[in-house]
Amino acid sequence: MYYVGIDLGGTAIKGGIVDENAKIILKKEVKTPVEAGYEGVIGEIISLINSLLDEAKLNTKDIKSIGIGIPGVASKEGLVYYAHNLFWKNVPLSDMLKKEFKDLPIYVENDATVACVAEYACGAMKDKKTGVMLTLGTGVGGGIIIDGKVFSGSHGLGSEIGHMVVGENFYDCNCGKNGCLETFSSATAIINYAKKLIKEENKDTLIMEKVQNDMEKIDAKVIIDSAKEGDYIANKAVDNLVKYLAIGITNIMNIIDPEVICIGGGLSKSGNFLLNKINSEVSKYLLFKDLEYGKIVIGKLENDGGIIGSAMLGK
Repeated sequence: MYYVGIDLGGTAIKGGIVDENAKIILKKEVKTPVEAGYEGVIGEIISLINSLLDEAKLNTKDIKSIGIGIPGVASKEGLVYYAHNLFWKNVPLSDMLKKEFKDLPIYVENDATVACVAEYACGAMKDKKTGVMLTLGTGVGGGIIIDGKVFSGSHGLGSEIGHMVVGENFYDCNCGKNGCLETFSSATAIINYAKKLIKEENKDTLIMEKVQNDMEKIDAKVIIDSAKEGDYIANKAVDNLVKYLAIGITNIMNIIDPEVICIGGGLSKSGNFLLNKINSEVSKYLLFKDLEYGKIVIGKLENDGGIIGSAMLGK
């Protein structure tokens, strides 16, 4: 049997056929027609699934389930409460797909949870029973697996790790609150903080040199690269990100005590440079200094994680 995995994003819809061993046998990608509204996007998902089945010479009897990772929050029944990048609110995604694929179970989960499932199935969390995934990108996403099962709470609203309040910040989160982890420890956050430092510190910085003095060109990679080269402003920005990320990770360790915490998303490409700083900072906050806690690791899966994880929701 095979599984269909759909990674629904604000710019692209990625889909794949995945086998029992979490291996992708076929994948395709189409543009997300956000401007067409939720009905247009769901129509595109249906077309993509049918195209995958046709190309793989499969029919629905060969498929065990369809899983979809969304950039938002959904109920266990597949009602998407919110998906801000898609401008969705209370969209019955699962019900609409069931009209086309009547005999197949359909699973809908947050995209960070899906990334967590992928790492659990065949990545950095493989062979672990309890783990937490943090995706550090535009925001901070979270996924939790406890005793081999996805945990998203009684109402499907859990694992919103990026909205854990960890301190007071100089700007508000998109959710309307102040102090959310993602306003300190995302790619967006490090850019915002670096720009603030550049304006306030009045120091020369490699960051501005790398972007030809055009502040709008500053991105997370420029900041990380400058920090690796010893730049003062860049390292101060990285250290701020790491400080609050370590607070968030320590809170997770104190509450869940996972075997592993996996770091994914765009910032994870910094590898050991970031990981070493995170481990050093987390050690300052741990409750029991002489006891063993779960390892913090970098995720192994990148672009295919969304397809694999969403497919494996049905396994």
